[in-house]
Amino acid sequence: MAIALIVLAAGQGTRMNSDLPKVLHRLAGAPLLAHALAAGRRLDPERVVVVVGHGADLVEKAARKIEPEAEIALQAEQLGTGHAVAQALLQLATFEGKVVVLYGDTPFIAPETLERLVENPADVVVLGFEAADPGRYGRLIATGDRLERIVEYKDATAEERAITLCNSGVICCDAGLLAALVRELSNDNAAGEYYLTDIVGLARAKGHLAEVVRCDEAETLGINTRAELAAAEAAFQARARAEALDNGVTMVDPSTVYFALNTCIGRDVVLGPNVVFGPDVTIESGATIEAFCHLEDCHISRGASVGPFARLRGGTELAEDVHIGNFVEVKNSILGEGVKAGHLTYLGDADVGEFTNIGAGTITCNYDGVFKHRTTIGANVFIGSDTMLVAPVTVGDGALTGSGSTITEDVPPGAVALGRAKQVVKPGLAVKLFEMLRAKKAAQKKGA
Repeated sequence: MAIALIVLAAGQGTRMNSDLPKVLHRLAGAPLLAHALAAGRRLDPERVVVVVGHGADLVEKAARKIEPEAEIALQAEQLGTGHAVAQALLQLATFEGKVVVLYGDTPFIAPETLERLVENPADVVVLGFEAADPGRYGRLIATGDRLERIVEYKDATAEERAITLCNSGVICCDAGLLAALVRELSNDNAAGEYYLTDIVGLARAKGHLAEVVRCDEAETLGINTRAELAAAEAAFQARARAEALDNGVTMVDPSTVYFALNTCIGRDVVLGPNVVFGPDVTIESGATIEAFCHLEDCHISRGASVGPFARLRGGTELAEDVHIGNFVEVKNSILGEGVKAGHLTYLGDADVGEFTNIGAGTITCNYDGVFKHRTTIGANVFIGSDTMLVAPVTVGDGALTGSGSTITEDVPPGAVALGRAKQVVKPGLAVKLFEMLRAKKAAQKKGA
């Protein structure tokens, strides 16, 4: 069965009080839009259409980064959800299959829920939920699972407002039928908008079957304010922490660990307190991340240890049993098996061979002010403390650099490289300098 997704992401989100389009506000290290697309991806859709409007260029750029094959439909005027879907359907004119309509600001719809939605054989299927406080949600007028119509709160009677079965907005329908129903939508309502929800009544009037699939209310949480975004972050983190614990991850203080949308961690990983994950982190089983580490876009292999107080940035690859110690930063670098960088080091744009030791204070000087350059360090190398490696430069297998060296030329395998100024000793000069400086300080105080 062919599936197409339509993701509505055109709204401004005025209650966010932001210049940034609402769907680009970040939850768990990723735009809200990424969460909706991630859930829909489980359906293995043939087509994905993102409807943009407010901040269209920004949203389009983000959508293509998240989902490179996504198609973009522009809703120049925000005239309601039905109008937004109509813009997307122009892209799907020849598509044959089911269409699922999702919302870019509703991040928690479970993939399993969407699977139940598309497996339902009814002509129109709506995702609904029992609300503890129905508030201003649209109400589903149904008998059992048979759905008669959806009534928006503004247009509902007092009796209809008493119904607690509410509309999530998520709909599944055959593409051809959806297009036909959307063409019949009217904006004759209290808001003067084209409601997508009106397709249920139109479908029923034509003898089509409409049904409701129910989900937990928590899945339907929409983000409209900063407070709701903060609440969603708390909900995501609570769920992610519980899943990690269930999957065999040890966390010393779970409440201080923050996961991203796509964090992937093997079992028997140990996480210390105050560990923060940015996007695209994978940690293999048996690794240890000590306290106060920040990781993003990196891969950590089995048996590796990181931290405390370490930062791993984009493009970092740690092989098995690598040790990254305190106040070490690694960026766009590949470290071979057993490499050790214990403390106070920056490794950027570097390739480091197996069992090499990086001394404290080492820096790969990778940026010349315009271009980035790589440093290549071989296997079983000893880099002395406070070595500056001015890229592009290569240190061969088994070589050694003296502490305090500035290395600007390639070092052959097995060689010792020293690149520091000759030490000069002036006997007694320190005493004279201190006497002179103290006298100067005393004179300044007297003058003041």
